[in-house]
Amino acid sequence: MNSIKLAVIAGLVGLSASQALAEDAMGTMTMMKGGEVMAIMPDGHMGTMMPDAKMGAEMMKMAKPIKHCMMMMTDAKGKAFMIDTSTKKAQAECEKMAM
Repeated sequence: MNSIKLAVIAGLVGLSASQALAEDAMGTMTMMKGGEVMAIMPDGHMGTMMPDAKMGAEMMKMAKPIKHCMMMMTDAKGKAFMIDTSTKKAQAECEKMAM
């Protein structure tokens, strides 16, 4: 009887751990926080930072607002690419993906 309980508990722990690892492997998309800066490198890795007020103000002088949905992807080797979303069809696909 105890061995059955242990097997059930081990199974439940295994299921919850595999679900957590699967979510971690897939990555989650979240909205950026106010003032957050994100950098995307050509090799596909990303980084974020929260600059202080002075640095943030300097960066805003260089910044341009995003006017439409943007898409980026990586190839099999991990190199990052930006997808041209200037057509109406591409915009619709981009917005559908972002929902």
